[in-house]
Amino acid sequence: MALSGGVDSTVAATLISKAIGDRLYGIFVDNGVLRKGEFEQVLKTYKDNLHLNVKGVDAKDRFYTDLAGKTDPEAKRKVIGKLFIDVFQEEAKQVEGIELLGQGTIYPDVIESVSVHGPSVTIKSHHNVGGLPEQMHLELVEPLRYLFKDEVRKVGRELGIPDELIDRHPFPGPGLAIRILGEITEEKVKLLQEADHRYISGLKEHNLYKSVWQAGAILLPVKSVGVMGDERTYEYTVALRAVTSVDGMTADWAHLPYDFLAHISSDIINNVRGINRVVYDISSKPPATIEWE
Repeated sequence: MALSGGVDSTVAATLISKAIGDRLYGIFVDNGVLRKGEFEQVLKTYKDNLHLNVKGVDAKDRFYTDLAGKTDPEAKRKVIGKLFIDVFQEEAKQVEGIELLGQGTIYPDVIESVSVHGPSVTIKSHHNVGGLPEQMHLELVEPLRYLFKDEVRKVGRELGIPDELIDRHPFPGPGLAIRILGEITEEKVKLLQEADHRYISGLKEHNLYKSVWQAGAILLPVKSVGVMGDERTYEYTVALRAVTSVDGMTADWAHLPYDFLAHISSDIINNVRGINRVVYDISSKPPATIEWE
């Protein structure tokens, strides 16, 4: 089973592990576009707290190489999706006798990816609904397939999964690659990781995190003039995004307090060298989407 560090795959893996123990082989891939410290932190929780049989695979350099020069959002998604499957297959082949593939698919994934009742429009393809099993010839095990996110969280709490994993905001499969508009570089990833870390940490410290459905920072391909001390700067702009929602199908921009936004803006600009301007996104879904790409 591939693990992402998100709520759905974590709950599904814990359920399956309760049934079959260490006969579940989890693979957690660092694709280079995870949040700051996420790979090490989540891997530690999987092993120490949940006692899952998980292998961490550092594939950052492979992803950066294949993403070089790619600026189109769909092109970036395809590169990440294909390389993830390649890395996962390489690791899975090292375990003999595997016939089943566990996935954290939930009902909204199915609704958005597949026409359930007659001719409906496919909104976007989810990587865990189709694709992987056909290439690997494995039978699917999807214990959460007919549950919504709030129901998945209830199951997770019953299983004793720590709150920091259960209460995590949704995070896109392509990670920060679709929150960096334009080409992906390791330098840009580090910039965004630091800005995003300060933003999310601030939401938690000010007791705003749980009142928001999803939040994150977006690195824009826009540089502007600023002043730091007595010197002129010409650096990147970051957009902060936060939305409220019930199921992610529609969303309203979160009306965060002005003093909080002022604090976060100051914190990012003063501490993240390379960013000198912060803006706040006040678009709702629809017509905008939660993610920018």
